[in-house]
Amino acid sequence: MAEQAKFLTGSPLRHVVVMSATSSLGLMAVFIVDLVDMIFISMLGKEELAAAIGYAGSILFLTTSVSIAMAIAAGAIVARALGAGDAERAREAATHAMFLGFLLAVAVAILVWLNIVPLARLMGASGVTLDLSVSYLSIIIPSMPILMLAMAAGAVLRAHGDAKRAMWSTLAGGLVNAVLDPILIFGMGLELQGAAIASVLARITIAAVAIWPLIRVHRGLSPLKATEVINDVPPVWQIAFPALLTNLATPFGAAYVTRSMAAFGEEAVAGAAIIGRLTPVAFALIFALSGAIGPIIGQNFGASRIDRVRQTVREGLIFTAIYVLFASAVLFVLRAPIADLFSAEGLSRDLVFLFCGPLALSWFFTGILFVGNAGFNNLGHPFYSTWVNWGRNTLGTVPPVILGAYLFGAPGVLIGQAAGALIFAAISLWLISRVLREVEQAPSTVDQVPHFTVRARLVQLFGHRR
Repeated sequence: MAEQAKFLTGSPLRHVVVMSATSSLGLMAVFIVDLVDMIFISMLGKEELAAAIGYAGSILFLTTSVSIAMAIAAGAIVARALGAGDAERAREAATHAMFLGFLLAVAVAILVWLNIVPLARLMGASGVTLDLSVSYLSIIIPSMPILMLAMAAGAVLRAHGDAKRAMWSTLAGGLVNAVLDPILIFGMGLELQGAAIASVLARITIAAVAIWPLIRVHRGLSPLKATEVINDVPPVWQIAFPALLTNLATPFGAAYVTRSMAAFGEEAVAGAAIIGRLTPVAFALIFALSGAIGPIIGQNFGASRIDRVRQTVREGLIFTAIYVLFASAVLFVLRAPIADLFSAEGLSRDLVFLFCGPLALSWFFTGILFVGNAGFNNLGHPFYSTWVNWGRNTLGTVPPVILGAYLFGAPGVLIGQAAGALIFAAISLWLISRVLREVEQAPSTVDQVPHFTVRARLVQLFGHRR
C-alpha cells in the first residue's frame, strides 16, 4: 500500500514550524556538543588549541558540504516521488542516492586526507597550530562516508514526514559526544584528539539510529541492483551536482573569512572560532529550515499543488523573521556571560560582542537564502542555488571583507560578510518569485518525479528543437 504524502493537507505554516523545530532540536544537540568541545578546549588554557579548531573547521565544512549535497538530492527525489504517489520509486531513489553518496564520500575523504597539511596551511595555520589542526583532522576525515550516510538517511526520513526520528538520531549522536568529550579530553588527557574521537563515534551513532527506522518503520530502502543504480546516476547527480557546487561556496567563503582573520592574529581566529560554534546553536532553527521546508515544497510540487508551494515559501520567510528577532535579542542580553564562558579576552571578546549585537540580525538574510535554496532544489532549478551561493561567497564576501578589514580591522571582516548576505538575499527573493510564477503558469513543463535523462534536462533548459 502506497504511503500517504503527509504535507499535502493541513496548514503549511504548522508543517514548517513542526518540521523546523524537531529538526533543529536534533541539529542543536550536535551543535551544542561542538560548542561544548570549544568550551572544554578553552578550559585547557591553550589559545592555539582553539585556533586549531578554527582552521580545521573550515576544512571540515568543505567535506561536510559533499554529504549535504547528497542528502539534498535524496530528500528532494524521495519527497517528490511520495507526493506523486510512487512509493516504489521513492525507495529506489533513496537507496541509490545513499549508495552513490557513500562512494563519492569515500573518494573525497581519501583526497582530503592525503592533502591535510597543504589544506591547513592554505587556511593560514602554521607552527604548533598547524600540527594540532592536522592531528585533529586526521582522525575525523576518515569518518566522512559515515556522516554522509547519516545525513542522507535523516533527509529521507524528513522526506517521509518523519522529522521526529531524524531528530532522535542526531540527539543520540549528541548524547554520545557529550558523554565521551570530558572522558577523552580530560580523563584520558587526549585533549584535541579526544574531541575528534568523540565526534567520530557520534557520527557512527547518528548513522545507525537514522538508518534503522528508515528500514524497519518506513521500508524506505530497496535491494541494491547495479543496473538500476547506473540508471539513477543522472537524476541523482542532476540535483546533487549543483547542490554540491552550492555547498562548496559556503566553505570557500568561510575559508576566506578565516584567512582574513588570521592576518589579525590568533586572538582574532579564536574569536571567529567561538562565533563559528555559537552561531549554529543560536540559529539552529534557521539551519534546520532548508532541510525542513524542502520536503513540504517537494511533496506539494510532486502533487501539482503550486498554491501550497507558494504559501509554504511565504510562511517560511515570516517564520525566519520572527525567529531571528527572538534569537538576536537573547544573544544581546547574554553577550557578556557568553564571552566569559569561553574566557574570551581582548579582540576575541570584542568579536563575540559584535556578533551578539547588531550582526546577529543579519541572519535574517541568511534565512532568506536557505528558504530560496530549498525552493530552487525542489522546484527543478537547483543551479539557481549554485549561482546565488557562489555569488554570496565570492562577490558578496571577498570585496566587502577586504573593505571592512581595511576600514575596521578584524570586526570589519564580520561586518563585510554580513553586508554581502543582504545583497544576495534580495537576489534570492527575486529569483524564487520568478520560479514560482513559472511553475504556476506551466506546472506540467517541470518534471515532477525526477527520473530525468540528460536529454530531458537539455530540453528543459533550451526547449525542443527539431
